[in-house]
Amino acid sequence: QVQLVESGGGLAQAGGSLSLSCAASGGTFSMYALAWFRQAPGKEREFVSGIAIGMNTDYVDSVKGRFTISRDNRKNTVYLQMNSLKPEDTAVYYCAARSNSYTYISRDPKEYRYWGQGTQVTVSS
Repeated sequence: QVQLVESGGGLAQAGGSLSLSCAASGGTFSMYALAWFRQAPGKEREFVSGIAIGMNTDYVDSVKGRFTISRDNRKNTVYLQMNSLKPEDTAVYYCAARSNSYTYISRDPKEYRYWGQGTQVTVSS
């Protein structure tokens, strides 16, 4: 059983930056692919970025060049650095984990077994 706890959300102005962290416990962190999803009010949960066991990454087009995902297996933590924030980035951000995915990064939330509680990111114009 893996527990995920996000932190780092908050309020930022358009053009600003925020950094999210997701700390994991209860499993072998290095054996999980990790992803960030977000959900805005009235919208479905959408994939933002993911990083596989083998360290390859994937980003939704709307955040490419602005967001960077990384992981530190020694600290059991995955990060999402968000730069050049836009009001449309406002959402609750969730981290998620799925096991034994060396290179494949799924964009389907149904394929992730473990989820954090979410952290609010609000970007003002």
